[in-house]
Amino acid sequence: MRPKLVRLVALAWVFACGVSTAQESYEIDGTHTTPMYEVTHAGMSLQRGFFTSVQGRVVLDRKAKKGSIDVVISTGSITTSSRVLNDVLKRGDYFNSEKYPAMRYVSSDLVFDGDVPVAANGELTLLAVTKPVPIKIANFHCGTHPLFHRAACSAEVTATLRRSEFGMTGGLPSDVGDEVRIVIPVEAIAE
Repeated sequence: MRPKLVRLVALAWVFACGVSTAQESYEIDGTHTTPMYEVTHAGMSLQRGFFTSVQGRVVLDRKAKKGSIDVVISTGSITTSSRVLNDVLKRGDYFNSEKYPAMRYVSSDLVFDGDVPVAANGELTLLAVTKPVPIKIANFHCGTHPLFHRAACSAEVTATLRRSEFGMTGGLPSDVGDEVRIVIPVEAIAE
């Protein structure tokens, strides 16, 4: 091959490899990702709970400012400070965990500030109802995970929604608030 053609082929190969490796895929670490919620109780206190079972995948192409999120949370893993309340929240007028064992958030519309994701426009499916729910992404950081010795990213995700829009009516209008704030500290490990 002529030297000029060899350089062009090499350059094309480097470019192709660079494009294919720009996309990063991460599996959510369920042991270090704890979806939490905050909701008012009786118009007085702010009550919190969390979910202990979450799995999902995040794909990022920071150079192209694109990506996707797909997260599934087990509704039966809801946990509060009260075993009785845990059972109440799994009932039909709340999460209805027996009929709907999972909720899912999906987005392919990430918003970047430079090469850092700062928000996403996606959809939450809860109780078989799918609605748009935008999320905010803060404290995004990537590096080498100290235990797994692989690339990893972390962030804090927040969102606010009205549970009644998904058909969750337990305790409305006076016992439990309609507006729910979601906070999710996330760790994800490169696949």
